[in-house]
Amino acid sequence: MNLLLLENEDLVQPDLAIIRDQRLQHILDVHRASPGDTLKVGVLNGKMGVAEIEILDRQQATLRLALHAPAPDPLPLTLVLALPRPKMLRRCLRMISELGIKQLYLIHSFRVEKSYWHSPLLDETEIHRTLIAGLEQAKDTLLPQVQIRKRFKPFVEDELPHLLRDRLGLVAHPYSATADDFSQPLVRPALICVGPEGGFIPYEVEKLLAAGCLPLDLGERIYRVETVLPLLVGRLFSA
Repeated sequence: MNLLLLENEDLVQPDLAIIRDQRLQHILDVHRASPGDTLKVGVLNGKMGVAEIEILDRQQATLRLALHAPAPDPLPLTLVLALPRPKMLRRCLRMISELGIKQLYLIHSFRVEKSYWHSPLLDETEIHRTLIAGLEQAKDTLLPQVQIRKRFKPFVEDELPHLLRDRLGLVAHPYSATADDFSQPLVRPALICVGPEGGFIPYEVEKLLAAGCLPLDLGERIYRVETVLPLLVGRLFSA
């Protein structure tokens, strides 16, 4: 935990917070903090700064806040991701949060098993908890927004064209002969569609291209979803 992230219910005053949950145990057992010590903190969707520990015992920590810094700039990227298998979903959600991606659409695809949609990891509370862990790791406070779309065709036909009005749309697909390698970093907001293990089927690729996306070539290698996400960010947004 590189940033102690507070939520509005933790605040008893604008500059005073009390915590009693697992974050308290982290302060005690990992930071080995004492009253008078300072911690790096942030308020969810708000500013970051430091907190001085006023009271600390096994029941609670009382923190005096000095918040002055904004959150890091979000990545100008909207991610459309075919729902990964549950074991991979948690890692992908945390990685998205760490990378600074703030808009995520989880969609259905032909190669997404229907049983994946029944995973308890899709519970709103579980998604929130995983995203928070990514923010704490990356020292960020802006919570990503996750939208769930269980029907591929209505999303691509009805929503995707509107999302692409002010964004460059890309499909990361390894089998397109006309794909661009985008060797230079992007200078405008983008939307990237990433398929499931095995990739989008040809019909889905055609629908995404018809909606306004361009094919994106990442080379001859075939990557797992959790590998392709940081690869895409590094390729498209690093100066």
